[in-house]
Amino acid sequence: MFWLIVQRELRSAFRSGADIINPLWFFLIVITLFPLGIGTQPQLLARIAPGVVWVAALLASLLALERLFRDDFSDGSLEQLLLLPLPLPAMALGKVTAHWIITGLPLIVLSPLAALLLSLDFNSWCALALTLLLGTPTLSFLGAIGVALTVGLRRGGLLLSLLVLPLAIPVLIFATAAIDAAAMGLPLSGYLAILGAFLLASATLSPFAIAAALRISLH
Repeated sequence: MFWLIVQRELRSAFRSGADIINPLWFFLIVITLFPLGIGTQPQLLARIAPGVVWVAALLASLLALERLFRDDFSDGSLEQLLLLPLPLPAMALGKVTAHWIITGLPLIVLSPLAALLLSLDFNSWCALALTLLLGTPTLSFLGAIGVALTVGLRRGGLLLSLLVLPLAIPVLIFATAAIDAAAMGLPLSGYLAILGAFLLASATLSPFAIAAALRISLH
């Protein structure tokens, strides 16, 4: 049942196309416009690259989050999903997994292009890819809690941002610090361990928080 939920979400995303294209297009626009706006000096671009890439990744993830449960809520299928024999936390885990495959995984694939546009060296690119691999699933888990809390509200996008952004700041801080450490030739295993701990904690606790939030929103 878990994989059926994942496949259902992926089929729905590929049918509309916008759920996949819009976050990627936004990410590409941000990392392309920064070199045009501030100049093409390699040292300057490499210095600001970690923050630029991670802010773009965070906002791209938020761009696709709002529809995670809202479409199912609008057409009544969310109530049907709650009646499945699959536990509600497992259903939430399936939907978040599909969201990450649609939005987070393509960002990792695009990381070489981001490194090229922002003049990152090989070590910095490796750190960037690793932080995206560990950090973007955490963003999906944290964001899904906010979506579940606001699913019944009209125009809840602003409230969603206010709920999710404070939770995402630690991920942003440690991810950019890891890339900076790689650029200076310093060890980054400590930063990656912290990001891994964030991912493990969010993957363990978030499905239950999402399930509780959905029950609150639907009653």
